[in-house]
Amino acid sequence: MLCCVVAKVTAQHTFPKGNLLEMNKYQDSLVRISDSTYNSPSNEPRFEQNAVFIKTLVNALKTNGSFNYGFDSLKKISILKSPDNLLKIFSWHLPVDDGSYRFFGAIQLATKDGKLKLFPLIDETEQLTDPNQVTDNKNWFGARYYEIIPVNGNGSTYYALIGWKGNNQKTTKKVIEILSFVKDAPVFGKNVFDQKTPKGRNRMIYEYNKLNTMTLKVDKQVNMIILDHLAPFTPDMEGNFEYYASDLSFDGYRIAGGRLRLVEDVELKNDPNDADELYIDPKDKNISPIKKL
Repeated sequence: MLCCVVAKVTAQHTFPKGNLLEMNKYQDSLVRISDSTYNSPSNEPRFEQNAVFIKTLVNALKTNGSFNYGFDSLKKISILKSPDNLLKIFSWHLPVDDGSYRFFGAIQLATKDGKLKLFPLIDETEQLTDPNQVTDNKNWFGARYYEIIPVNGNGSTYYALIGWKGNNQKTTKKVIEILSFVKDAPVFGKNVFDQKTPKGRNRMIYEYNKLNTMTLKVDKQVNMIILDHLAPFTPDMEGNFEYYASDLSFDGYRIAGGRLRLVEDVELKNDPNDADELYIDPKDKNISPIKKL
């Protein structure tokens, strides 16, 4: 069975009173810094504020028991907790003045003593010569994740992460990333996709016209990861992703035997909602996304 999708952490479990008060203060500071970061008019102040945000977040997470704190008021970053309660992933993006995006994040592992075990995520997208390569947390193919699905197979667990990657002024990307752990260290990318083409994928990357949206989410009714089938507007535009959008059909990945198996032309009762509208370029606030062609 496909594991349930993680929502944002909402419960604030039992803390020593002093720790809870301390975390609440940190959260207030993080909200204020986050607002200042996203309201910054250009790269320099935006990334300066983001550096302060990162430092403050790390200090907050050093508080004993922070793994169980919800950060309910911190809306501008994604915080996902795995259904097995073993890890949390923080991820967020910043717009760059040239229309691209930079991504930031961290993986926090649950510990028995409540002390911090944290892996920073360093976005090295521009340095990756092959976007299909397997990487570690210091060479991250950055994205803002909005769903996490644990997959059990061959006696071990990996996590399928669904995320928004943005891209540039013409196209947007979404990803299905695979997170596993080798010798207690995070590894991104794993050959778990069963499909005719493309073969040998360690992660799936989808690129399409920026003014369109793409559904990529878990659908519990069909028990699969559902995605719009993307196609060029006309055959002669094949390979030019500025002219790609949904062709009104859906495909899906069914989890079976620890693998993600592609199923084409999935029949859905309702057109699934997607979160793409949340990630329209802030400089294009007057642009309404086109749902379908």
